[in-house]
Amino acid sequence: FGKLKSVKPRIIDHPETEVIETGDELFIHIDRIAPIYPLTEGMPQRWLRGLIWRTLAGFEDQIGEPWTGLVLPALPTRAKAVRQLHFPEELREAEQARERLALDEFLDLQVAIQRRRKNLQTQARGLPCGGDNRLIKPFLRLLDFELTAAQTRVLRELRRDLSGPHPMRRLVQGDVGSGKTVVAACCALMAIESGFNVALMAPTEVLAEQHDQTFARWFEPLGVPVELQTGSRKTWRTPRATAARPGAPGRPPPLRPGASLCIGTHALIESAFELPNLGLVLIDEQHKFGVAQRENLVRKGHYPHLLVMTATPIPRTLGLTIYGDLDHSILDELPPGRGQVRTFVRSAAQLPKVHAFIRQKITEGRQAYIVFPRVEEGDAPAGLKAVTQECERLQAVFAPHHVELLHGRLRPEEKERVMRGFRDNEVRVLLATSIIEVGVDVPNATVMLIENADRFGLAQLHQLRGRIGRGAHESYCILMAERATEEARRRLNVLASSNDGFQIAEADLQLRGPGELLGQHQSGAPPLRFGDLRADRALIERARELAGKFV
Repeated sequence: FGKLKSVKPRIIDHPETEVIETGDELFIHIDRIAPIYPLTEGMPQRWLRGLIWRTLAGFEDQIGEPWTGLVLPALPTRAKAVRQLHFPEELREAEQARERLALDEFLDLQVAIQRRRKNLQTQARGLPCGGDNRLIKPFLRLLDFELTAAQTRVLRELRRDLSGPHPMRRLVQGDVGSGKTVVAACCALMAIESGFNVALMAPTEVLAEQHDQTFARWFEPLGVPVELQTGSRKTWRTPRATAARPGAPGRPPPLRPGASLCIGTHALIESAFELPNLGLVLIDEQHKFGVAQRENLVRKGHYPHLLVMTATPIPRTLGLTIYGDLDHSILDELPPGRGQVRTFVRSAAQLPKVHAFIRQKITEGRQAYIVFPRVEEGDAPAGLKAVTQECERLQAVFAPHHVELLHGRLRPEEKERVMRGFRDNEVRVLLATSIIEVGVDVPNATVMLIENADRFGLAQLHQLRGRIGRGAHESYCILMAERATEEARRRLNVLASSNDGFQIAEADLQLRGPGELLGQHQSGAPPLRFGDLRADRALIERARELAGKFV
């Protein structure tokens, strides 16, 4: 046997031959659909195929059903599925066998998820964190915008959970710019009104420090202390004295002692850090953390409420599996007044024109990001641009405008200096790695150039693009692809044709699989051998329904 080169005459170059010695071997190997296994050198296919055939013949009747009383009329039994997977009479039987074994995997996962939820509800009572609006009302008056209908709806869901009998476990997801930070602030104030401390964990120091500045600006007028706790620094912001005086005009009454907000990175889950009276845990950009990290922070308190947030929209199949233990809220509306973002795919030959366009926008008073896939030349395969090597050249290209560098290896005080300069419009062009992917908010930045864009995933590119278009001006995202494959160009064209993060997330799942959306740090991804999170949505839904019978 081998690959047929032509039909007339029939020719097979270097065919493999086998000597058939018994009638059983004729039945196993010839005139049927025969499995091909990945083998080590020296082990023949026929030998392993015969071994599996004989093993099934001797032990097939000992393969039982994993769940007592489980009846699946449209699918084979587990024993029959194992045989059909190896020796189907036709290809349809092999697919039915895979579906049956995939359903078993999804059912195991859904039963574990539902048992975990049930155990939480039976073992712990929810802390009373619904609040009384004495901080939220003045907070909303301080904002210079109205909440969207989606934000108002999600806040109702959060207040119901925080006032309920069980600890909240909820995921808030929304597209970039949908206003999840304001929702998180209101949720934190509900717990603080109730006299509890709140912890907020962010994936990077840049994002943690930005949250520190944002929440301090919002909370200090309300008399709420804000603390920053990262691996390299710790600050404590004491509210202005007038903010907490009883009866001060326009101010809420003083808080119970100890009610505050602590913001940090992974430092919050270190054993040495303790936050007493912890009522609520907020985790920003959940996909950057593993499930174990999430649970470690929750264990700092006595079953506190948990709210996890992501601006990376999650496809339905991942929501039912990776995040199946959480209730879901969706911010499906963007605040009014945001500028449109136009996205273009360009080649290296067009780079001088792109630089000229950026200079024009800087002259008009705007600012720009230029994003690179790596920090140093030795960090990745050859052919990728590195931000440190490109810095001097681009400073000359955009002179006399101020160009600065930002990446994860800078000292914390250096990162803070660069970001402060960019926020204050002293730095006109920021050269950065994907460290700016989440949380950075500079409304005057309206242009983003992403070098080697084909090396980023769609979800990550959409996150990066979300750093622009945050003000009233029209914004432009330019994706440079020098040696992009056909598949990579297809991915980039998806981004260029859509600003809908939910649509992009589904496309990313189909094109690259769940690992791209979850990231390498997501330890909650189920180890599936037969199931496919991209193609088996119906099986996942069915497993979720069946799991209720076994919990």
